[in-house]
Amino acid sequence: QVQLVESGGGSAQAGDSLRLSCVASGLTFNSYYMGWFRQAPEKEREFVALISTSGKSTYYADSVKGRFTISRDNAKNTVYLQMNSPKPEDTAVYYCAARTYYSNTYYAPGTYNYWGQGTQVTVSS
Repeated sequence: QVQLVESGGGSAQAGDSLRLSCVASGLTFNSYYMGWFRQAPEKEREFVALISTSGKSTYYADSVKGRFTISRDNAKNTVYLQMNSPKPEDTAVYYCAARTYYSNTYYAPGTYNYWGQGTQVTVSS
């Protein structure tokens, strides 16, 4: 079965850096677009970033553009989220997700096929 397993979350001070990882199994990784979402308490799950199958195209939420970088290593079945200069408002559970094709609704959680269990990121000021 398909599994997406996130790691790398934890506590950080504002301005530190964090790198999240998501290892995929049970699917042909290089055939899937990979995304990161986050969900803060009492808020809806929101799109953070998306990367194409080859890694050549990336898409970001305005709130993280210029601070976060999504990348992937298809040889390792892994997608990363480098979080630079995190802010307290970035505090959330971060989820990786996989989808089989690009569409202009990539920001919608319901359009993804598979999800990880999430990893908590807490940023303090």
